[in-house]
Amino acid sequence: MSVPQYRKVAALALVAGLGLSLTACSTKSDDDGGADAAGKVTITVDCQPVAAQKELLDNWNADVKAFQTENPNIVIKSISVGQQCNNPPDFTARLAGGTTTDVFYGYMTDLQQVLDSGQALDITQYVNKDTVPTWDSVDPALKEVFTDGGKLYGVPVKNYSMGLVYNKTLFAKAGLDANNPPKTWAEVREAAKKITAADSSVAGYSEYSAGNTGGWHFTSLLYSQGGRILSEDGKKAAFNTAEGKQVLQNLKDMRYGDNSMGARQLLQWGDLLTNAAAGKVGMFIGAPDTTQAIVSQFKGKFEDWAVAPLPGQTDLAKGTLGGGEGYFFKKDLTKEQVEAGLKWIAYQKLTPGKGQFDYVRAKPQNYPVGLPQPLLFANGTEAQKQEFDLRKANANVPVENFALFEAKQLPIVGEPRDAQAIYAILDSAMSGVLTDPNASVDSLLKTAEEKVNQLLAAGS
Repeated sequence: MSVPQYRKVAALALVAGLGLSLTACSTKSDDDGGADAAGKVTITVDCQPVAAQKELLDNWNADVKAFQTENPNIVIKSISVGQQCNNPPDFTARLAGGTTTDVFYGYMTDLQQVLDSGQALDITQYVNKDTVPTWDSVDPALKEVFTDGGKLYGVPVKNYSMGLVYNKTLFAKAGLDANNPPKTWAEVREAAKKITAADSSVAGYSEYSAGNTGGWHFTSLLYSQGGRILSEDGKKAAFNTAEGKQVLQNLKDMRYGDNSMGARQLLQWGDLLTNAAAGKVGMFIGAPDTTQAIVSQFKGKFEDWAVAPLPGQTDLAKGTLGGGEGYFFKKDLTKEQVEAGLKWIAYQKLTPGKGQFDYVRAKPQNYPVGLPQPLLFANGTEAQKQEFDLRKANANVPVENFALFEAKQLPIVGEPRDAQAIYAILDSAMSGVLTDPNASVDSLLKTAEEKVNQLLAAGS
């Protein structure tokens, strides 16, 4: 996804995996990157850490040096300017202006705008075991996200999926079993009431409702019910259904029937996590890396937080929202440049023990090791086993707090087309039920449905 708040989450998530920042990005190369007289191939790659992040930058530079030693015919030019990697307007501007790097970062939800810009290169013929040795281990669902019309345009390098994030300390205070967290939204409601009853200053359950994050979470909650945002052909809104109404009614009941969601609403990413770090939130939905953000950005404690599979209406969720990011290749690159870029991505992003999976390096640097994220490799594959063993051997966070989440991986459902624009519309539905006790669930969904259909019609 591409909202500014979420791009910050994604940046933190990759730091959580190893410590490779996504906070600055691309510019156009000064040369054409083709093979020179000596047979060297040059490519530009974005999202190098900025100078202020010395340790992260040192890691990146060490990776570049090691990679070039292994591949003496490839020169990596790392670019670190602008805010493309955590600022959607900047990304769009660079895309429209043709000033991206040869190999450029984007979200899974960015595929359509990359295709619309005419800047994307079809890399289908170049991706194989020679260029990406672990390619057969990469989760097919993640590959599909970067595929359009049977053609592959990007390589996934990071992914996330939603679960129930909960405060074990507050669970204990409320007499709840932290080893048996809620599996249904009815159980979430009951647990939230107990948490708030134990301490009236605590929101038993907290939720986003502004800055596109409300729509983002509405989507995840809808997926948990088995619903979808759009029709199968992507041409109509599909959330004004029994499942969509249940999502909003659950929240309204907790907010005003139970008073278990706190008085302050219109929360965005940083707002909720600030409250969580202060011990004022019992539960919320999020990916495992949100615990890292709570600790590193908002001064919370890893020991307090655990993650479980996303609840559903009658059992665990029928599906959970997943997303992430990858790298695209600029049009008009040579075959040699594409293959060089793929080898670099494979080295730094898709090889257990290297780059973002270099847990031996990350552990003494105090970057969290042990979070079940990214889960790029399909269960049972060789790369998945290698990554898991390395992560477990070098863990410096309480891995048992994530065991329930990792043991039960729910079906991942991707984000809808035009995700950000749709999320902005759905913010109003979320904020409506959380700020107005007289809000009509039916009316809110009908209005949002009409607006989304108008959006889709305009873009078709």
